[in-house]
Amino acid sequence: MAHEAATAPLPPAPAQAVPAALLPGRRPPVRTCYGALDLGTNNCRLLIARPSEEGFTVIDAFSRVVRLGEGLAMSGRISEAAMDRAVAALAVCGDKLRRRRVSLARSVATEACRRAVNGRHFVERVKQETGIALEIIAPEEEARLAMLGCHRLLEPGDGPALIFDIGGGSTELVLVDADGVGIPKIKCWWSAPWGVVSLTESEGRDFKDGAERLAAYGRMKERVRHAFRRFSELLPPPGDNIRLLGTSGTVTTLASVHLALPAYDRRAVDGLLMPAESMRGVNDMLSGMSIEERSQLPCIGAERADLVVAGCAILEAIMDIWPAKTLGIADRGIREGILRSLMARDGHKL
Repeated sequence: MAHEAATAPLPPAPAQAVPAALLPGRRPPVRTCYGALDLGTNNCRLLIARPSEEGFTVIDAFSRVVRLGEGLAMSGRISEAAMDRAVAALAVCGDKLRRRRVSLARSVATEACRRAVNGRHFVERVKQETGIALEIIAPEEEARLAMLGCHRLLEPGDGPALIFDIGGGSTELVLVDADGVGIPKIKCWWSAPWGVVSLTESEGRDFKDGAERLAAYGRMKERVRHAFRRFSELLPPPGDNIRLLGTSGTVTTLASVHLALPAYDRRAVDGLLMPAESMRGVNDMLSGMSIEERSQLPCIGAERADLVVAGCAILEAIMDIWPAKTLGIADRGIREGILRSLMARDGHKL
């Protein structure tokens, strides 16, 4: 659904531990570490950080593909195998949070848990087995956190900007007014029920030849365009100074392919400004390849080979409704948004 956002400051986000109220003139409370955990439809990611003059310094991290939403589109449930994979990853996260003595953390779950009929049961199991209190957040909060985490990488300018996050089970889009000073003002947002897992499962994975692969790719693009149709009606007419910024495994993977990196390098990808036409060229190349051919590309590999084309279809649909000349790439998002929210509540200037 769409949401016309007010221009008032965004409300503070909840957390697993609430800091004491600050008195005027008092220094922020001293916390050794803050934690941010994002359990998505495809990935489980954790960041642990300390405040610093530059914002924050990451002292520990974890990421694992868990495919929590595998089969969800057909069954409406999180499977036992998917829950087992996710719980195993979350147990590692719980150990890291305890070992680092994290004093304030927020752990969120997104589309798979929102959609699954047994999502609450899974959250209870996670609490019992790992000690982590997962919070199933609404799409609006997911979009807000992604924007908070990456908006500093927006291309300089004074035109409207679209920030998007392609997930495993959904895609969030946020239209903002941003002049580079402070937190951008959200004008409207949208959540579409297509991510790389759900869209891949809508078509399947086995095609006999390139023609079938391209036909399936075309159908995926049409599904996403239809899902974006009402949001596109809320967007202002695109001018020459519009900006586009993406945060997700899809855009960072595709940027790595564009750069022909022998292995993923965050320093080369995070903050990259890429010509939109070059990204379309990468999409065209990958959509015609077989899974085996895509798996041979070093920054895709077997883990992403079956899902990356669905990401290409979603990305192309976004570039169609918001035809910016360049695409900004962010290897940061929900976790960084959580960390900034928590630290700001404690009075740290970020």
